[in-house]
Amino acid sequence: MATTHFSSALPIPAVSPAYPMAKPGYGKRSAPGQQARTRDDFALLPTRERYVAGFVDHLPDGAAMSVKQLAKQLPLYGQQAIGTALKALSVAGHLRRVRCSVGAGDETRWVFRTFWSRTARDNEWWNTYLATEDASRATAPTAAPEAPAAPGLTAPAEAPAPAAVPLQRTPPEAAPDTAPTTTPAAPPATPAAPATPAAPPATPAAPATPAAPPATPAAPAAPPAPTPPTARSAAHSPAYLALAELGRKDIRLALSADDCAALEPQAAAWFERGVDADYLIAALTAGLPAQVDCPPRFVRRRLADKLPPHRPAGHSSPGTSAPAPSPARRLLVECTDCGRPGLPEALPDGLCRPCRAAHSESRQVTSPDPAEIAAVKAHMVNLRGLLKAP
Repeated sequence: MATTHFSSALPIPAVSPAYPMAKPGYGKRSAPGQQARTRDDFALLPTRERYVAGFVDHLPDGAAMSVKQLAKQLPLYGQQAIGTALKALSVAGHLRRVRCSVGAGDETRWVFRTFWSRTARDNEWWNTYLATEDASRATAPTAAPEAPAAPGLTAPAEAPAPAAVPLQRTPPEAAPDTAPTTTPAAPPATPAAPATPAAPPATPAAPATPAAPPATPAAPAAPPAPTPPTARSAAHSPAYLALAELGRKDIRLALSADDCAALEPQAAAWFERGVDADYLIAALTAGLPAQVDCPPRFVRRRLADKLPPHRPAGHSSPGTSAPAPSPARRLLVECTDCGRPGLPEALPDGLCRPCRAAHSESRQVTSPDPAEIAAVKAHMVNLRGLLKAP
Protein backbone atom coordinates (compact mmCIF):
# COMPACT_ATOMS: atom_id res chain seq x y z
CA MET A 1 0.00 0.00 0.00
CA ALA A 2 1.47 3.33 -1.02
CA THR A 3 1.83 6.09 1.54
CA THR A 4 0.78 9.59 0.57
CA HIS A 5 3.22 12.38 1.47
CA PHE A 6 1.55 15.77 1.72
CA SER A 7 4.88 17.65 1.95
CA SER A 8 7.69 17.58 -0.56
CA ALA A 9 10.26 18.44 2.13
CA LEU A 10 12.52 15.68 3.35
CA PRO A 11 11.73 14.31 6.80
CA ILE A 12 13.91 15.61 9.62
CA PRO A 13 16.54 13.00 10.47
CA ALA A 14 16.67 11.76 14.04
CA VAL A 15 19.61 12.86 16.16
CA SER A 16 21.91 9.92 16.77
CA PRO A 17 22.66 9.15 20.44
CA ALA A 18 26.32 9.01 19.48
CA TYR A 19 26.34 12.54 18.09
CA PRO A 20 29.57 14.14 19.34
CA MET A 21 29.42 16.92 21.87
CA ALA A 22 31.80 19.85 21.72
CA LYS A 23 34.30 20.66 24.44
CA PRO A 24 32.93 22.51 27.47
CA GLY A 25 32.25 26.10 26.46
CA TYR A 26 31.99 25.37 22.73
CA GLY A 27 29.20 24.19 20.45
CA LYS A 28 25.56 25.13 20.09
CA ARG A 29 23.86 27.71 22.31
CA SER A 30 20.11 28.29 22.18
CA ALA A 31 18.93 31.88 22.10
CA PRO A 32 16.16 32.89 24.55
CA GLY A 33 12.59 33.77 23.72
CA GLN A 34 11.98 31.12 21.05
CA GLN A 35 8.53 30.00 20.06
CA ALA A 36 7.32 26.48 20.74
CA ARG A 37 8.34 23.82 18.23
CA THR A 38 5.68 23.09 15.58
CA ARG A 39 5.46 21.09 12.37
CA ASP A 40 5.50 24.27 10.29
CA ASP A 41 8.88 25.46 11.47
CA PHE A 42 11.18 26.58 8.64
CA ALA A 43 8.35 26.14 6.14
CA LEU A 44 9.48 29.16 4.12
CA LEU A 45 13.00 27.83 3.64
CA PRO A 46 14.15 25.78 0.66
CA THR A 47 14.24 22.00 0.97
CA ARG A 48 17.90 21.67 1.81
CA GLU A 49 17.94 24.53 4.33
CA ARG A 50 14.77 23.24 5.95
CA TYR A 51 16.31 19.78 6.26
CA VAL A 52 19.49 21.12 7.90
CA ALA A 53 17.60 23.57 10.13
CA GLY A 54 15.32 20.84 11.46
CA PHE A 55 18.32 18.71 12.37
CA VAL A 56 20.20 21.56 14.06
CA ASP A 57 17.10 22.59 15.99
CA HIS A 58 16.86 19.15 17.61
CA LEU A 59 20.51 19.12 18.69
CA PRO A 60 21.11 19.69 22.43
CA ASP A 61 23.06 22.63 23.71
CA GLY A 62 26.78 21.99 23.57
CA ALA A 63 26.62 19.79 20.46
CA ALA A 64 29.38 20.10 17.90
CA MET A 65 28.39 22.48 15.11
CA SER A 66 31.25 22.11 12.67
CA VAL A 67 30.45 21.51 9.02
CA LYS A 68 32.37 18.24 9.09
CA GLN A 69 30.35 16.80 11.97
CA LEU A 70 27.05 17.89 10.44
CA ALA A 71 28.00 16.33 7.09
CA LYS A 72 28.74 13.02 8.82
CA GLN A 73 25.22 12.94 10.28
CA LEU A 74 23.48 14.20 7.12
CA PRO A 75 24.60 11.84 4.34
CA LEU A 76 22.35 13.47 1.74
CA TYR A 77 24.60 16.52 1.53
CA GLY A 78 28.33 17.09 1.58
CA GLN A 79 30.36 19.65 3.45
CA GLN A 80 30.02 22.28 0.72
CA ALA A 81 26.25 21.96 0.69
CA ILE A 82 26.05 22.04 4.50
CA GLY A 83 28.19 25.20 4.57
CA THR A 84 25.95 26.87 1.99
CA ALA A 85 22.86 25.89 3.96
CA LEU A 86 24.29 27.34 7.19
CA LYS A 87 25.05 30.58 5.36
CA ALA A 88 21.45 30.74 4.16
CA LEU A 89 20.21 30.07 7.71
CA SER A 90 22.37 32.91 8.97
CA VAL A 91 20.88 35.28 6.41
CA ALA A 92 17.40 34.08 7.38
CA GLY A 93 18.06 35.06 11.02
CA HIS A 94 18.32 31.64 12.64
CA LEU A 95 22.05 31.38 13.29
CA ARG A 96 25.08 33.39 14.38
CA ARG A 97 28.64 32.13 14.83
CA VAL A 98 30.67 33.94 17.50
CA ARG A 99 34.05 33.67 19.19
CA CYS A 100 34.62 34.91 22.73
CA SER A 101 37.55 35.01 25.14
CA VAL A 102 37.39 33.13 28.42
CA GLY A 103 39.77 32.84 31.32
CA ALA A 104 41.89 35.49 33.01
CA GLY A 105 45.49 36.63 32.92
CA ASP A 106 47.81 34.50 30.84
CA GLU A 107 45.26 31.69 30.50
CA THR A 108 42.93 33.58 28.16
CA ARG A 109 41.72 31.48 25.23
CA TRP A 110 39.14 31.82 22.50
CA VAL A 111 36.10 29.58 22.28
CA PHE A 112 33.78 29.26 19.28
CA ARG A 113 30.03 29.03 19.73
CA THR A 114 27.00 28.91 17.47
CA PHE A 115 23.89 30.70 18.72
CA TRP A 116 20.72 29.19 17.33
CA SER A 117 17.17 30.54 17.28
CA ARG A 118 14.22 28.56 15.97
CA THR A 119 12.39 31.85 15.56
CA ALA A 120 13.87 34.02 12.81
CA ARG A 121 15.41 37.23 14.19
CA ASP A 122 16.49 40.40 12.44
CA ASN A 123 19.89 42.06 12.69
CA GLU A 124 18.79 44.53 15.39
CA TRP A 125 17.65 41.72 17.66
CA TRP A 126 20.86 39.78 17.20
CA ASN A 127 23.01 42.87 17.82
CA THR A 128 21.13 43.67 21.02
CA TYR A 129 21.26 40.08 22.26
CA LEU A 130 24.97 39.63 21.56
CA ALA A 131 25.75 42.98 23.22
CA THR A 132 23.78 41.87 26.29
CA GLU A 133 25.57 38.54 26.28
CA ASP A 134 28.92 40.30 26.06
CA ALA A 135 28.04 42.68 28.90
CA SER A 136 26.88 39.84 31.15
CA ARG A 137 30.14 37.95 30.53
CA ALA A 138 32.22 41.07 31.19
CA THR A 139 30.55 41.75 34.55
CA ALA A 140 30.53 38.10 35.64
CA PRO A 141 32.99 37.37 38.48
CA THR A 142 36.03 35.38 37.46
CA ALA A 143 36.05 33.38 40.69
CA ALA A 144 33.13 31.96 42.61
CA PRO A 145 32.29 34.07 45.69
CA GLU A 146 33.03 32.53 49.01
CA ALA A 147 30.13 31.05 50.87
CA PRO A 148 28.93 33.28 53.73
CA ALA A 149 29.69 32.10 57.19
CA ALA A 150 26.97 30.40 59.18
CA PRO A 151 24.99 32.70 61.48
CA GLY A 152 26.21 30.86 64.55
CA LEU A 153 29.87 31.01 63.58
CA THR A 154 32.16 33.98 63.70
CA ALA A 155 34.91 34.50 61.16
CA PRO A 156 38.42 34.33 62.58
CA ALA A 157 39.07 37.93 61.56
CA GLU A 158 36.07 39.14 63.55
CA ALA A 159 36.91 37.19 66.71
CA PRO A 160 37.86 39.32 69.71
CA ALA A 161 41.58 39.69 70.12
CA PRO A 162 43.04 37.65 72.96
CA ALA A 163 44.19 39.42 76.05
CA ALA A 164 47.77 40.60 75.96
CA VAL A 165 50.26 38.40 77.75
CA PRO A 166 51.63 40.23 80.80
CA LEU A 167 55.32 40.85 80.78
CA GLN A 168 55.71 39.67 84.38
CA ARG A 169 54.06 36.40 85.19
CA THR A 170 53.27 36.15 88.93
CA PRO A 171 52.42 32.79 90.46
CA PRO A 172 48.91 32.54 91.87
CA GLU A 173 50.20 31.97 95.37
CA ALA A 174 52.36 35.10 95.19
CA ALA A 175 49.59 37.36 93.93
CA PRO A 176 48.37 39.93 96.47
CA ASP A 177 45.30 38.79 98.29
CA THR A 178 42.62 41.34 97.59
CA ALA A 179 39.85 39.38 99.33
CA PRO A 180 39.02 40.38 102.91
CA THR A 181 40.81 38.30 105.53
CA THR A 182 37.83 38.09 107.83
CA THR A 183 34.23 37.51 107.07
CA PRO A 184 31.99 40.32 108.26
CA ALA A 185 30.06 39.39 111.37
CA ALA A 186 26.50 38.28 110.95
CA PRO A 187 23.88 40.78 112.08
CA PRO A 188 22.53 40.15 115.57
CA ALA A 189 19.37 38.17 115.97
CA THR A 190 16.20 40.16 116.12
CA PRO A 191 14.98 40.27 119.70
CA ALA A 192 11.35 40.50 118.62
CA ALA A 193 11.32 36.82 117.72
CA PRO A 194 12.53 34.88 120.77
CA ALA A 195 10.61 31.78 119.81
CA THR A 196 12.74 31.30 116.78
CA PRO A 197 15.89 29.45 117.79
CA ALA A 198 19.04 31.14 116.74
CA ALA A 199 21.06 29.42 114.06
CA PRO A 200 24.12 27.61 115.30
CA PRO A 201 27.21 29.71 115.02
CA ALA A 202 29.04 29.26 111.77
CA THR A 203 32.55 28.07 111.60
CA PRO A 204 34.84 31.01 112.26
CA ALA A 205 36.06 32.50 109.02
CA ALA A 206 39.53 33.26 110.28
CA PRO A 207 40.64 29.63 110.69
CA ALA A 208 39.08 28.70 107.34
CA THR A 209 40.93 31.39 105.43
CA PRO A 210 43.91 32.36 107.50
CA ALA A 211 45.57 35.52 106.45
CA ALA A 212 49.13 35.27 105.30
CA PRO A 213 51.48 36.31 108.08
CA PRO A 214 53.23 39.53 107.32
CA ALA A 215 56.57 38.01 108.14
CA THR A 216 56.29 35.51 105.28
CA PRO A 217 58.41 36.80 102.38
CA ALA A 218 56.69 37.06 98.99
CA ALA A 219 57.67 34.59 96.30
CA PRO A 220 60.29 35.92 93.89
CA ALA A 221 58.81 37.35 90.71
CA ALA A 222 59.24 35.30 87.56
CA PRO A 223 61.60 36.67 84.91
CA PRO A 224 59.88 38.62 82.12
CA ALA A 225 58.65 36.46 79.27
CA PRO A 226 60.63 36.72 76.05
CA THR A 227 59.05 38.89 73.37
CA PRO A 228 57.68 36.82 70.46
CA PRO A 229 59.56 37.13 67.14
CA THR A 230 56.53 38.64 65.47
CA ALA A 231 56.43 41.40 68.06
CA ARG A 232 60.12 42.12 67.55
CA SER A 233 59.62 42.23 63.77
CA ALA A 234 56.73 44.63 64.11
CA ALA A 235 58.86 46.93 66.23
CA HIS A 236 61.43 47.40 63.46
CA SER A 237 60.93 49.27 60.22
CA PRO A 238 60.99 47.56 56.80
CA ALA A 239 64.37 49.19 56.14
CA TYR A 240 65.88 47.62 59.27
CA LEU A 241 64.46 44.19 58.38
CA ALA A 242 65.80 44.43 54.84
CA LEU A 243 69.30 45.20 56.15
CA ALA A 244 69.06 42.31 58.59
CA GLU A 245 68.14 40.02 55.70
CA LEU A 246 71.32 40.83 53.76
CA GLY A 247 73.42 38.36 55.75
CA ARG A 248 71.01 35.54 54.95
CA LYS A 249 71.09 36.34 51.25
CA ASP A 250 74.88 36.60 51.15
CA ILE A 251 77.18 35.94 54.10
CA ARG A 252 79.63 38.56 52.82
CA LEU A 253 77.15 41.29 53.82
CA ALA A 254 76.33 40.04 57.31
CA LEU A 255 75.53 43.03 59.55
CA SER A 256 75.18 43.30 63.28
CA ALA A 257 72.23 44.83 65.09
CA ASP A 258 74.14 48.08 65.64
CA ASP A 259 75.11 48.21 61.97
CA CYS A 260 71.47 47.78 60.91
CA ALA A 261 70.38 50.53 63.28
CA ALA A 262 73.09 52.87 61.96
CA LEU A 263 72.27 52.21 58.31
CA GLU A 264 68.50 52.25 58.78
CA PRO A 265 68.05 55.96 57.85
CA GLN A 266 69.86 55.46 54.55
CA ALA A 267 67.80 52.38 53.71
CA ALA A 268 64.60 54.19 54.69
CA ALA A 269 65.39 56.81 52.04
CA TRP A 270 65.15 54.03 49.45
CA PHE A 271 61.70 53.04 50.67
CA GLU A 272 60.59 56.67 50.50
CA ARG A 273 61.39 56.60 46.79
CA GLY A 274 59.00 53.74 46.08
CA VAL A 275 61.10 50.58 46.36
CA ASP A 276 60.53 47.55 48.52
CA ALA A 277 62.70 45.11 50.45
CA ASP A 278 63.25 42.74 47.51
CA TYR A 279 64.49 45.56 45.29
CA LEU A 280 66.79 46.89 48.00
CA ILE A 281 68.32 43.49 48.75
CA ALA A 282 68.81 42.73 45.04
CA ALA A 283 70.53 46.07 44.47
CA LEU A 284 72.90 45.66 47.43
CA THR A 285 73.84 42.04 46.73
CA ALA A 286 74.34 42.34 42.95
CA GLY A 287 77.93 42.05 41.68
CA LEU A 288 79.68 41.55 45.02
CA PRO A 289 83.46 41.24 45.03
CA ALA A 290 85.09 37.99 46.05
CA GLN A 291 85.74 39.31 49.56
CA VAL A 292 84.14 42.15 51.54
CA ASP A 293 86.47 43.32 54.31
CA CYS A 294 84.04 45.70 56.05
CA PRO A 295 80.38 44.90 55.33
CA PRO A 296 78.93 48.02 57.09
CA ARG A 297 81.17 50.40 55.15
CA PHE A 298 80.49 48.53 51.89
CA VAL A 299 76.71 48.64 52.41
CA ARG A 300 76.83 52.33 53.38
CA ARG A 301 78.70 53.16 50.18
CA ARG A 302 76.24 51.18 48.03
CA LEU A 303 73.27 52.77 49.73
CA ALA A 304 74.62 56.17 48.77
CA ASP A 305 75.82 55.33 45.25
CA LYS A 306 72.79 53.30 44.11
CA LEU A 307 70.08 55.49 45.59
CA PRO A 308 67.17 55.24 43.10
CA PRO A 309 65.52 58.36 41.67
CA HIS A 310 62.14 59.62 42.72
CA ARG A 311 59.32 58.00 40.78
CA PRO A 312 56.36 60.09 39.63
CA ALA A 313 53.13 59.60 41.49
CA GLY A 314 50.87 56.93 40.07
CA HIS A 315 53.67 54.53 39.10
CA SER A 316 54.01 51.17 40.77
CA SER A 317 57.07 50.16 42.69
CA PRO A 318 59.90 48.58 40.71
CA GLY A 319 59.99 45.61 43.04
CA THR A 320 56.27 44.95 43.11
CA SER A 321 54.68 44.34 39.78
CA ALA A 322 51.18 45.68 39.66
CA PRO A 323 48.58 43.03 38.92
CA ALA A 324 48.01 42.87 35.21
CA PRO A 325 44.50 43.99 34.36
CA SER A 326 42.36 41.19 33.06
CA PRO A 327 41.77 41.54 29.32
CA ALA A 328 38.43 42.80 28.20
CA ARG A 329 36.17 39.89 27.51
CA ARG A 330 35.15 40.48 23.94
CA LEU A 331 32.56 38.69 21.89
CA LEU A 332 33.11 38.76 18.15
CA VAL A 333 30.78 37.50 15.45
CA GLU A 334 32.27 35.29 12.76
CA CYS A 335 31.28 35.39 9.14
CA THR A 336 29.27 32.23 8.56
CA ASP A 337 30.88 31.76 5.16
CA CYS A 338 34.58 32.63 5.53
CA GLY A 339 34.97 32.87 9.33
CA ARG A 340 36.25 36.46 9.37
CA PRO A 341 35.64 37.96 12.88
CA GLY A 342 34.11 41.33 13.54
CA LEU A 343 31.65 43.26 15.65
CA PRO A 344 27.96 42.33 15.33
CA GLU A 345 27.19 45.67 13.67
CA ALA A 346 29.85 45.08 11.01
CA LEU A 347 28.45 41.67 10.02
CA PRO A 348 24.78 42.05 9.15
CA ASP A 349 23.10 38.71 8.42
CA GLY A 350 26.23 37.10 9.91
CA LEU A 351 28.23 37.76 6.71
CA CYS A 352 31.17 40.03 6.03
CA ARG A 353 31.03 42.55 3.19
CA PRO A 354 32.62 40.38 0.44
CA CYS A 355 30.53 37.32 1.31
CA ARG A 356 27.38 39.41 1.56
CA ALA A 357 28.05 40.89 -1.88
CA ALA A 358 28.64 37.44 -3.34
CA HIS A 359 25.45 36.17 -1.73
CA SER A 360 23.45 39.08 -3.11
CA GLU A 361 24.78 38.46 -6.61
CA SER A 362 23.87 34.78 -6.44
CA ARG A 363 20.35 35.66 -5.36
CA GLN A 364 19.96 38.10 -8.23
CA VAL A 365 20.75 35.39 -10.79
CA THR A 366 17.39 34.33 -12.20
CA SER A 367 16.55 30.96 -13.66
CA PRO A 368 17.04 30.79 -17.45
CA ASP A 369 14.08 31.18 -19.80
CA PRO A 370 12.63 27.84 -21.02
CA ALA A 371 12.78 29.15 -24.60
CA GLU A 372 16.50 29.72 -24.25
CA ILE A 373 16.95 26.19 -22.92
CA ALA A 374 15.11 24.78 -25.93
CA ALA A 375 17.20 26.88 -28.30
CA VAL A 376 20.42 25.63 -26.73
CA LYS A 377 19.29 22.01 -27.01
CA ALA A 378 18.35 22.48 -30.67
CA HIS A 379 21.71 24.03 -31.35
CA MET A 380 23.52 21.09 -29.74
CA VAL A 381 21.50 18.59 -31.77
CA ASN A 382 22.40 20.46 -34.92
CA LEU A 383 26.08 20.35 -34.02
CA ARG A 384 25.97 16.61 -33.41
CA GLY A 385 24.27 16.13 -36.77
CA LEU A 386 26.98 18.09 -38.51
CA LEU A 387 29.68 15.98 -36.88
CA LYS A 388 28.03 12.81 -38.16
CA ALA A 389 27.79 14.07 -41.73
CA PRO A 390 30.41 12.68 -44.18
